[in-house]
Amino acid sequence: MTQPAAIRVLVVDDHTLFRRGLISLLSGDVRFEVVGEAGDANEAHQRALATQPDVILLDNHMPGVNGVDALPGFKAAAPQARVLMLTVSEDERDLAAALRGGARGYLLKTMDSEMLASVIQRTMAGESVVSPEMTSKLVSAFQAGLGEAMPPPAIDQDPIHSLSPREREILALIAKGASNKEVARELSIAEATVKIHVQHILRKLNLSSRVQAAVYLAGRSG
Repeated sequence: MTQPAAIRVLVVDDHTLFRRGLISLLSGDVRFEVVGEAGDANEAHQRALATQPDVILLDNHMPGVNGVDALPGFKAAAPQARVLMLTVSEDERDLAAALRGGARGYLLKTMDSEMLASVIQRTMAGESVVSPEMTSKLVSAFQAGLGEAMPPPAIDQDPIHSLSPREREILALIAKGASNKEVARELSIAEATVKIHVQHILRKLNLSSRVQAAVYLAGRSG
């Protein structure tokens, strides 16, 4: 069977040690090909233009131009590239600005390597992903008006009434940023059962991700 083409990644981070470590990690995985690296936004735009990557892993706080402010330049240099913010910032204003600016995800550097690999692949499949720790802050940003450009999906008839009481409980916990494991512990049910409920919730609400579910609930209560 033919091996799928490797996902071409550009790594942008001003901390050389972290950047090289990330490159080493991705280079050791046949699912990815690192096509370039940069330590600041100007250099990153040049690399993006030259390499046309599939995914750009972008730090936010860099010397000169911040990652969020550099997003329009990436749209111009490599329109097809998906930008994933990979940062230490847990500030909801940075999160809202990144998503408004067109980033396809907002990830914390504390995430483990296999989760990062999964997120890159999910992004290529069309998903938008926010680190679980940031989900509740996304809801807060939306309710505070910071996420006005990120409305919940338009739905003709509110399907919230189709959810069972248990599914509504799980949806509320998801909106607070709880992982499946945390939901299972809170409700004293199996994690596998939570996964099934989440799938049902997303299908009933016509959503594609936990992030959309959290924003959807915020939009109803805001």
